[in-house]
Amino acid sequence: MRFPLSLTVDMASYMVKQKIARRPKFPLVLMLEPLHACNLTCTGCGRIREYEDTIKEKLSVQECLESVDEAGAPIVSICGGEPLIYPEIGELVRQILKRRKHIYLCTNGVFLQKKLHLFKPTDRFFFNVHLDGLEESHDLAVERKGVFKAAIDGIIAAKKAGFLVCTNTTVYRETNMEEIDALYGYLTKLGVDGFMLSPAYGYDAVKCTNPEGAAEIFLTRDEIKSKFLQAESLLKKYKMNTSPIYLEFLQGKREMQCAAWGNPTRNVKGWKGPCYLITDEHHDSFNDLIEKTDWDAYGYGKDPRCEHCMMHCGYEIAAALGVNAKLGDSLKMIMWQMS
Repeated sequence: MRFPLSLTVDMASYMVKQKIARRPKFPLVLMLEPLHACNLTCTGCGRIREYEDTIKEKLSVQECLESVDEAGAPIVSICGGEPLIYPEIGELVRQILKRRKHIYLCTNGVFLQKKLHLFKPTDRFFFNVHLDGLEESHDLAVERKGVFKAAIDGIIAAKKAGFLVCTNTTVYRETNMEEIDALYGYLTKLGVDGFMLSPAYGYDAVKCTNPEGAAEIFLTRDEIKSKFLQAESLLKKYKMNTSPIYLEFLQGKREMQCAAWGNPTRNVKGWKGPCYLITDEHHDSFNDLIEKTDWDAYGYGKDPRCEHCMMHCGYEIAAALGVNAKLGDSLKMIMWQMS
């Protein structure tokens, strides 16, 4: 199977319950950011820029757990910032797992080997290591030499210890998809359990600090479709965690509406609205985010900031929820899950 059986069963059961309850909007994945501090200054990341005034602040473990309960999503993506520098990351993971949630801990991998002892392997927990290419390309993207090697050492150690590990790759304008092919081939030999892939999006937090650089590295919607269509054969070779419906969208074979409400973000300022990448307001509660956000005002063709966004945080969720579904999509998703 593409994912652990427990994840597949829990996700399906959760979605059925929401449908029976006739909830029009419900979260699938909670993006939990206990801090925004990071040991790197990656070119395409806006977090350390957008939250510069609160960069030293942290959510308490209790605040994080209250947010997990409030959202109720079956999957929690612990991100940031770099979550492995969160002082109580081990305790936070243990407490979320006690709630029978599934966790993807998103990390640049630099401290993975050092912090591995804080965690125990389970089919409910993945390390999600960000790698944007092979050594030279990745170290350039994160603006520090040696990061790729440290991340690979962490992956090797994690797999040896019995952990599930996947990787997340961001595709930029200059990304060579043949290099991604080589990267995935290498990672497959290391036993990596799956690959996530998403196009880079030039959101305001990055553009405002480096507008010329942003214009050079980020893709337009048409460029995304072209690059992913060219990589179609590549993407069939590996254990992609990116769904076939979302990939069809990236390749320009279908259109979808964004479902950012299914992927809410909680950070030190509150519930980030409307989405992971655009900040118009921070809400005091998850219900406020859902009920007080004019969701119809956002998305492609509605808000100019959404014009070139095709990122997984809105559209992969839409694919999972069956937004703009076509005949045969359900069977396609089931076959993908089972493969």
